[in-house]
Amino acid sequence: MKNTIVGTLALLSAIAIANPIQAENLNHLNQLLGSKKCSQCDLSSAGLVLANLAGADLTGANLVNANLSQANLTGANLTGANLTGASLFGANLSGAILTDATLTGTDLRNAYLLNAQIEGVDLNSANLNGVKGISLEAGTAEQFHRWGVRENERGNYRAAIAHYHRAINLDPEFAPAYLGLGVIYYKHDEHSKAIANTELAVQLFEEQENQLGHQSSSQFLENMELALQIEADIEKRERGAANVGKFMGGVGSLLLQLLL
Repeated sequence: MKNTIVGTLALLSAIAIANPIQAENLNHLNQLLGSKKCSQCDLSSAGLVLANLAGADLTGANLVNANLSQANLTGANLTGANLTGASLFGANLSGAILTDATLTGTDLRNAYLLNAQIEGVDLNSANLNGVKGISLEAGTAEQFHRWGVRENERGNYRAAIAHYHRAINLDPEFAPAYLGLGVIYYKHDEHSKAIANTELAVQLFEEQENQLGHQSSSQFLENMELALQIEADIEKRERGAANVGKFMGGVGSLLLQLLL
């Protein structure tokens, strides 16, 4: 029995020696939860789901792969923090300071970013699907357009539409965003919106002497209008066939009545 206990203690000691970072993480985690002050802390892979970290000092903290889903980070200071691969799904980051933070591959789906400070932050690889309150200062018209294209490819059409509109708010003459809206609206059978946005894209591309954009948008508009015309013709023929069927049925009833 003694040998077993001694062997177990030796094993635990060996694990502690071999993994000093894990012990340090635990100390830092306790520090954060106890005081909300953990500047420069190592909190990589920490489990902080639903944690109340409002106003916490996490400047320069290592939060790589940390799980902060639905955490309350209202007004938290995350200046220079490394959030690579971290999950902030549904987290409340309203008023948080994210200046110069690293958000490579960060999951920000459905997060709240109202009044968050995000100067010097690269959001190009972050997942922004459903993000709420994101400032127009978060990116350029080109960046919002790229995010829109990415969300469109993922099938997240609402998020894509929101990004395209942000691009247009930044640059009302940003033709690619109008074309992006035209494509999505056509997919969702909102044909009048699809045509209006595509026509505007064609006009802007032409004014800006963008030959590739003008050619692509013009071709899409032409094909869209052709497809809609074909659909209308088919519907008209089907409607006509249905009316003929009703007429023939009526004639049949009349003939039966004449035999009475």
